[in-house]
Amino acid sequence: MKNYTKIKDIINLPETIKDAILLKMNPFEFQDLGKHKTLVMLFFNSSLRTRLSTEKAAKNLGMEVMILNINDAWNLEFEDGTIMNMDKSEHIKEAAQVISQYADIIAVRAFPTLQDKAKDESEYILNNLKKHATVPIVNMESATAHPLQALADAITITELTEKAKPKVVLSWAPHPKALPQAVANSFIEMIQNMDVDLTITHPEGYELSEAITKNTPINYNQEEALKDADFVYTKNWSSYNNYGKVLSQDNSWMVTKAKLGHAKFMHCLPVRRNVVVEDTVLDSDQSVVIQQANNRTYAAQIVLKQILEDL
Repeated sequence: MKNYTKIKDIINLPETIKDAILLKMNPFEFQDLGKHKTLVMLFFNSSLRTRLSTEKAAKNLGMEVMILNINDAWNLEFEDGTIMNMDKSEHIKEAAQVISQYADIIAVRAFPTLQDKAKDESEYILNNLKKHATVPIVNMESATAHPLQALADAITITELTEKAKPKVVLSWAPHPKALPQAVANSFIEMIQNMDVDLTITHPEGYELSEAITKNTPINYNQEEALKDADFVYTKNWSSYNNYGKVLSQDNSWMVTKAKLGHAKFMHCLPVRRNVVVEDTVLDSDQSVVIQQANNRTYAAQIVLKQILEDL
């Protein structure tokens, strides 16, 4: 693996999932692989699980880790030909090359503006780093994608499924803030590459990009969509067509024990209790959100391992 910026960078998904589960059983098996190698993690946005799990994954492989919150450094310029006489002190061209001298792998996290769709979809932060850096890049969530989370989700479903072809439902849920589509996008793309029966449910107006959903069925009736589900993945996202807008905060879309049936409940966290999902679900044995969060380490670790093996 040369980079992990998108799900298509995984060459063999079933093998990658299997190897991640094996790593989970023996996380220090390859602790010499990353010896004398350094992971530099760049955060344009705050993080809890991604930051800690990726650092742990790197250290399990014997890597050194350096972390930089970009807000604590210079404001970076990404546009070519700009006269830099305003608030930007350093251009990404120099920054990416300099950081590459300190790192063997660079991991970056940068959220969308949710105001300029074209700019967000250009992935200008991620792609500029990829263009100007001289070392591999790992996407720790970008404007449109969260492939590390999606890989952890795939690992979780593989570990827990009791059927050859489980029914998986991605359900929108209400939230007081406008949130990105990144997690939903990557979850759909990942699950489309697995042998599952996938359905998406959300209120009208919350359709995701057709380039992402493709032929995946969409049901505007949540209770109907959730019927007989084996896994219910719940996530809020803001409108894609009416970009970045909150069109509805309909609390009837909150996931309840009654709607869940016998399914396992999944969420990437953090989650707003009794807004996105009721306490009785999160506090039940059907909730697998903690296992999902644990699998973030092994998703990151298998990605770093594959990149290190190609260095």
